[in-house]
Amino acid sequence: MTDTVSFGYEEVEPDEKTRRVGAVFSSVASSYDVMNDAMSGGMHRLWKDRFVRRVKPRPHEAILDMAGGTGDIAFRMAARGAEVTVADINQDMLDVGVERAMERGINGLVWSNQNAEKLTYPSAMFDAYTIAFGIRNVTDIPAALKEAHRVLKIGGRFFCLEFSTTQWPGFKEAYDLYSHHLVPRIGKAIAGDADSYRYLIESIRRFPDMPRFEAMIRAAGFENTRVEPIMGGLVAIHSGWKV
Repeated sequence: MTDTVSFGYEEVEPDEKTRRVGAVFSSVASSYDVMNDAMSGGMHRLWKDRFVRRVKPRPHEAILDMAGGTGDIAFRMAARGAEVTVADINQDMLDVGVERAMERGINGLVWSNQNAEKLTYPSAMFDAYTIAFGIRNVTDIPAALKEAHRVLKIGGRFFCLEFSTTQWPGFKEAYDLYSHHLVPRIGKAIAGDADSYRYLIESIRRFPDMPRFEAMIRAAGFENTRVEPIMGGLVAIHSGWKV
């Protein structure tokens, strides 16, 4: 790692980023899902459905859903019979997920407070590793990718859903205007927190583009990597295999 890392448009010490990202998600945990609907017009649900179809969770296989927070991805995979461990560094997000699972009568999930950079699981434990809208908030992304590779079995698959940079002419400019000016206002109105949502938008802008992130996945040891852009790259599904 370098001496500093990005926290939105700021450069901060690594420990400071970890602390401040934790504060962001503790602040927005209770309204996170409502805000996702408001910010994306509900489209995040379609993106997540598509993501899980690509993962192809199967009955009884062990899947680690990192940064799983409120359970959106885990619920979808558990419905297909997978044995899902939901891991997140933020306990407030996990608490919301546990509560949502109880309300929906979803049993059998394992909930675990974990740092993506230093997982406590043994090597070669999981058949698949998923992370949706979480990798850009990790302080040391290469370390997290290497940990993902470590805990996967040979033949295991890595899937990541993350915002990227859309290549559609005209749409990129319109989205930039919307995200920078309107999203913090929506955050203020719904969650009472404009600053946290300003950071979340800035973190998207600082995240590596699709080719650079795919190269990072390969550098962590994954092979047969692939990128599937959605909406011209506004969102992308990245995948790779441990062989």
